[in-house]
Amino acid sequence: MSDLTRLTAAELAATIAAGDVSAVEVAQAHLDRIAAVDERVHAFLHVDTEGALAAARDVDAKRAAGEALGPLAGVPVAVKDVLATKGVPTTAASKILEGWRPPYDATIVERLRAAGTVMLGKTNMDEFAMGSSTEYSAYGATNNPWDLGRIPGGSGGGSAAAIAAYEAPLAIGTDTGGSIRQPGAVTGTVGAKPTYGGTSRYGLIAFSSSLDTPGPCARNVQDAALLHSVIAGHDPRDSTSIPQAVPDVVAAARQGASGDLTGVKIGLVTEFNGEGAEAGVTAAFRDAVEALTKLGAEVVEISCPHFQYALPAYYLIAPSEASSNLARFDGVRFGLRTGDDGKHSLEEVMSLTREAGFGPEVKRRIILGTYALSSGYYDAYYGQAQKVRTLITRDFTSAFEQVDVLVSPTTPFVAFPFGSRMDDPYQMYLADLYTIPTNLYGGPAISVPCGLSEGLPVGLQIMAPTMADDRMYRVAAALESTVGVLTPPAL
Repeated sequence: MSDLTRLTAAELAATIAAGDVSAVEVAQAHLDRIAAVDERVHAFLHVDTEGALAAARDVDAKRAAGEALGPLAGVPVAVKDVLATKGVPTTAASKILEGWRPPYDATIVERLRAAGTVMLGKTNMDEFAMGSSTEYSAYGATNNPWDLGRIPGGSGGGSAAAIAAYEAPLAIGTDTGGSIRQPGAVTGTVGAKPTYGGTSRYGLIAFSSSLDTPGPCARNVQDAALLHSVIAGHDPRDSTSIPQAVPDVVAAARQGASGDLTGVKIGLVTEFNGEGAEAGVTAAFRDAVEALTKLGAEVVEISCPHFQYALPAYYLIAPSEASSNLARFDGVRFGLRTGDDGKHSLEEVMSLTREAGFGPEVKRRIILGTYALSSGYYDAYYGQAQKVRTLITRDFTSAFEQVDVLVSPTTPFVAFPFGSRMDDPYQMYLADLYTIPTNLYGGPAISVPCGLSEGLPVGLQIMAPTMADDRMYRVAAALESTVGVLTPPAL
């Protein structure tokens, strides 16, 4: 059964549909793999063995009864621990939610269940999705399968590491400033951020409501597109959900896999063309751009002058929204409660609970956000950041009048060693330098492996206009057809 863990999601689905193997056998193979390697990787916070096998048995029973099933029926999936899952611990990797079992499913989880996928468990992450390395999890860091002494990216390092370690063929992440794409880049996997509003935020534990976007993680572009098609679409329970049909991302990925990009115009972002990136990352990126040219694409340089202000704007907008969203964790309604011994006032219980329940990065961002929103500073900080956001959106709009997609490195550097940036938050924040503009704009973007630097994966980012998610999948699949899929060292 161990060979089953090496198959792609599409191959697994086809094998199950043909009756060559049961969904239970596939689920058990992945559960066995988790048992064998996750002590070293620590991709999972909770493995739902009983639930996974029950879901797999249900798929097998429906198939035996002749029921029509979806294209991913029986395929295992891991879910970032920031999406509510009914009856399954959901903590956002924070002590303040330790042991919480939601009474409902997030829309994304509902759609995964309806599609017949088999949820293996909940993956590790930076607490409340705040971080770029998964070192800020309250339950310990996740290790990168390429080098267990290095970070797997963040905040969704657990989802990316689970895929790279062959513990799951598919995973769900969330992307607020790069938290799907950046882990994908440093683990040699594919991570896609859909158009904001293209996937539902209902049941997602909010970090920054105007930026948070759930999306797919996979080992190849075709699998990512298949998962994207399952989870995307309008949700009336999410007020920001777009009431439009989802672009046919699966067909776009298949078209791109042919390796023909004739007629596609690709914009090379001048401001991100190697500036601040490691030499090896720049070299791999330039080789990938050359490969796209050989596939028939026309590559031109495009200036997006306001992208240089994206990082400071993001670190005013996101913490401001976080300080508001995290106010609900007060020790009164649910979750951790500290100091409720009859000797402390309500305000003291709230203070003690938040002190004990929140980690250092969450506290840092709450303080930053509260300050930016405070009387006398709102217009000077938060208001100005929103104006910069408008200018960045105009840069994207102008660029997409000239080209079909934009490309850049996904991250300025490869996976760095644990602890090397913990004492310097600014250096940690630079990990998302290239990914943040897309979040501020709201468009889709994908990271696809484009080579190695010093034996570690490098990712290329492809950015597309809002609701043109299919464009990025076509270009990503074309690049993958010539670069190939990366395979990490054996664990």
